[in-house]
Parts: sequence; structure tokens; C-alpha cells
Amino acid sequence: MAASSYKLFCLGNPLLDMQVTNGEELLKKYDLKANDAILAEEKHTPIYEEVVKNYKVTYVAGGASQNAARGAAYVLPPKSVVYTGCVGDDNLAEQLKAANAREGLDEVYQVKKGEKTGACAVVITGHHRSLVTTLRVAEKFDQSHLESPEVAPLIAAAQFFYVEGYFLTHGTSITEWLSKKSSDANKTFILNLSAPFIAQFFTENLKKVLPYTDIVIANESEAAAWAEATNYPGSKSDLAGIAKALAGYEKANKARERIVIFTHGSEATTVVSGPNAEAQVFPVKALSDAEIVDTNGAGDAFAGGFLGALVAGKSLKESIFAGHELGRMCVGQVGPQYKWPKVQVL
Repeated sequence: MAASSYKLFCLGNPLLDMQVTNGEELLKKYDLKANDAILAEEKHTPIYEEVVKNYKVTYVAGGASQNAARGAAYVLPPKSVVYTGCVGDDNLAEQLKAANAREGLDEVYQVKKGEKTGACAVVITGHHRSLVTTLRVAEKFDQSHLESPEVAPLIAAAQFFYVEGYFLTHGTSITEWLSKKSSDANKTFILNLSAPFIAQFFTENLKKVLPYTDIVIANESEAAAWAEATNYPGSKSDLAGIAKALAGYEKANKARERIVIFTHGSEATTVVSGPNAEAQVFPVKALSDAEIVDTNGAGDAFAGGFLGALVAGKSLKESIFAGHELGRMCVGQVGPQYKWPKVQVL
């Protein structure tokens, strides 16, 4: 594995997505919201066996950061993106590896023997999806893996780093270490807030990583949750104002302003480059209802397209529109997948 070729290094919770459609009864039975993302509680445990037993399941390599990494790999030349996270030595891990190999994403998983790979039940109802995640071994990732002879050279060579907010539920110190390493080397660290509950319940974890973060990506719900958690004085729907406040949060590397990107489904994407900059608004070419198959993974697809363009040296505007393009591609299919054979995005 040629360390010098990987420009983007991604870290997160590798999961095998178990997707089912027409899941209205599952929503009722497990007290789930139609469009939400949660960590499984004890009451949710039976859902993983139930979907296999009673539904037609589509398996997709998942996990927010891994989805974005696959998207970035889709638009970049081979050997540009590498991903890591913790998996078990089971069939789910083998399915993840095979899926990544098919899509050209290289991985350097930490594999723990005797452990189960994480999974996500994706309950699709209409255009909505409810994600119920059991992290399993994903939350047992060790920092020592990043410092291993196999992975350390990849980190040293990479110029961009991407981490999902979900990883902060268990790996804050690891993320802080990696983000600080990036900041000290004047490299680019990107963090995705991932879900409203991250900002709501892991606010302090976020605050530890933000000083070393150059780019923050979130959707409108995650932006509102951050505003609520940090007592933002304005309206929780004021995306431009919230973005400015987040852009102005403490930053260790003063050489560049923090960029904040708030997506809003089919509505315009709001971008602020530093606390004193005016918000930029980038329109989205919305799809018709008939063209929308599944919104699961659309945010990750946007992140993947954005990352790929950014790593390729494209402008901020070009990178945003590349994100939009991959997002549109994703919602036209079941799950966080991309069109094959490849479609030119950049």
C-alpha cells in the first residue's frame, strides 16, 4: 500500500446497513421516528433478527464516514482515499471489505477477534428513513491502531482528514488527537455533526474537537440542535447566523478561517467562511417526488462529493456542487449507493 498516494484519511464506525422498505409496523413496534438516527437501546435489540426474518433486506456497506469515504473514492482517482474503523472477524466484516473493494475504497480496519461488526437497521417508509445503530465492536477502536506501522505512515502522508460525529460517542480522545495532529501540521480536518443527538448529548465532546476543526458539515436539524445546546440567542432556523457563530468558535490554527456548511435537503445549502464573512447560498437542483427512491445516506453522499472535489483542488463553490451532484445520485437509489459504471462528477 503506497502511503504517499492517499490524500484523504477517513475515520468512523464501520457498519453493515440492513435496509428494509415498508417498515411502518417496525416504527410502531420499536417506537421509532420516521426520519431519525439513534443508537439502539435494549428494547431495540430484536429488530436486527426481525428484519432478516420478516423482511426483504438489502445489505449496504455503511457507517456515516465510510459512506462519505466511498463517495470521495467514487469521484477521485484510485488510491486517493483510505478508511479505518473497528470490525470483528465475522461475515459482516467480510461483506464490508468486499463492498469497499467493488467501489475502490481502500481500508485499514482494526480487526478484533471474537467480536461482532456493527450494524444499522434502516427502516424505510416512503421517502423517510429511521436508522437504529448497534455499534458493537466499532466503539472499541484503539488509538494504538492509528499509531501502528501500517496506519501511521498513511496519516503522515494524508492532507485531509474526515471524521463523523457518531465517532464522538466513544472516541473523543482519539478524534481530538487526530484533529490536533492535523491542525499542528496545517492540514485540513473536516468534522460532520452527523445527527441532532450528537450536538444535544455530546456537546462537550464536540467542543474538545472543534478548536482543531477547519470545516464543519451539518444539516439543518443538526445546526438547530447545536444552536439549542450552545444557547444561540437567535432563531434556531437562522442557518446563516448559526453558521457564523460556529465559524467563530475557538480555533487553534489561525492560518485559515473555519468553514461551516449547512445542507437543507432539497433547499439551498448555506456556507460561511469565517465569522465575519457573509453567508453564501448555493441552490439545489431538486428532484421530483417520482425521482426520489430513498433519502438514506444523502448527507453522507453530499459529504463524499464535497470531499472528493476539495481533495482534487476544486474551489469551494465547485466542491459544494459536486456534493449536490452525488447527493442527487444517492437519493435516486436504495441506500447510500452510487451509479455504476461511474458517472463523471468533477
